[in-house]
Amino acid sequence: MSEIKRRQVHSPAFKAKVGLEAVRGVNTINEIGREYGVHPVQVGQWKKAIQERAGSLFEGKRGPKPALAHQEPERLYGEIGKLKMELDWLKKKSGINLP
Repeated sequence: MSEIKRRQVHSPAFKAKVGLEAVRGVNTINEIGREYGVHPVQVGQWKKAIQERAGSLFEGKRGPKPALAHQEPERLYGEIGKLKMELDWLKKKSGINLP
């Protein structure tokens, strides 16, 4: 009986290394695939993933945004008020007199 061929699982570091080499464009995708023992289509997919996500690498690196810190307490107080109104309404409808 023949051996079952298992899928090869590559680490993220390996994928990044191969994908970055493909992005550099020194060798063709076929040459890179042959060098690392990976199918050229897979090399192309890794290259495409790196190119698509490259723009998001440098987003949000300028420190905390003061607008979000200012907005959070207001949102929470609004939620508390809403829940308090719902609780009062439920108490009134159920006829329970709690202090």
